[in-house]
Amino acid sequence: MATMTASYADKIQNSIAHLPSGGTMIVPDVSWEDYQQLVAEANNQNGVRLTFAQGSLEIMSPLPIHEKYKEFLLRLMDRLSTLMGFDLESLGSTTFNQEWLDNGVEPDTCFYIQNAAKIIGKNRIDLAVDPPPDIAVEIDISHRSTTKLKIYEELRVPEIWLYDEQKLQILLLTETGYADSPTSQSFPFLTSEALTQFLERSKTEGQGAVLRVFREWVKTKL
Repeated sequence: MATMTASYADKIQNSIAHLPSGGTMIVPDVSWEDYQQLVAEANNQNGVRLTFAQGSLEIMSPLPIHEKYKEFLLRLMDRLSTLMGFDLESLGSTTFNQEWLDNGVEPDTCFYIQNAAKIIGKNRIDLAVDPPPDIAVEIDISHRSTTKLKIYEELRVPEIWLYDEQKLQILLLTETGYADSPTSQSFPFLTSEALTQFLERSKTEGQGAVLRVFREWVKTKL
């Protein structure tokens, strides 16, 4: 696999800096070492997501609406953890990568629930010894997450929430890949339909009002 020259790396960084919101760029023939360097440098580029799949690097600059929906889902989960009394660790868009798989991915946000205690206090996650997040969230509006799903499968992420601005789809990991599920594995009473309805209501009623409705709804389920 070819190694990027300094000038080529500079060109990629310049392209990242000028990538418009919602824009996507594919860079072929990227080595693992170059990917790691770009991950470190991209941390200074606000909101950029990097997906690395065996030498092919996808660079995506999310739209502001990506942040709106993923932050709302984070706030829902925060309310849920408070009401149910469980530990929730959110790692946001942390880079999850493994050299032995030659893959790397950055979710829009992610949650540790069952495995929260195992990563508390850790500044770096090594999936060779640490568990993957229990739930990864992808806001699938300006780009499709097909490549990411394959990587999540190899990283053994058990549950994906995929939102395309019309429906929140829950995907559970099976022996043959991800399968659509009406309910969350982590929270059996939390359905795809209910999450979709709360997201839809937040568009017209505002997040604060819907979070209050969600809190009362959860109480009826406990």
